[in-house]
Amino acid sequence: MASTQVETVNTGADKAKLGASVALVLLGLVGFYLVAKQGPWVQWGVLLVALAAAVAVFFLSEPGKSLLAFGRDAVRELRKVVWPERKEALQMTAYVFVFVLVMAVFLWLTDKTLEWLLYDLILGWKK
Repeated sequence: MASTQVETVNTGADKAKLGASVALVLLGLVGFYLVAKQGPWVQWGVLLVALAAAVAVFFLSEPGKSLLAFGRDAVRELRKVVWPERKEALQMTAYVFVFVLVMAVFLWLTDKTLEWLLYDLILGWKK
């Protein structure tokens, strides 16, 4: 049985950083609508600056640092993957298509055989 660990925010500083991050997002949304008369460039500028600040504050917290570490680990693992050559990938794709075609024909034949067996022979419902 796999054990699952749930990580929670423990320190007050991390809670404050996450709260500030959420507050910055909300402030950006409010600011977006408050400066509507200034034009769309100002609106989007206010929103994007607030969102950038929220992201920066989030990545300074422990959950943000954990997310960055997870991303680095994922990239490191992705570099270890041995990708198939073009020829091998095309062969595997062809095998899948042939298998799907064979299964489709098999299921169609099974369906028609059962239809003939049940409706024509057993029930006598000739079409």
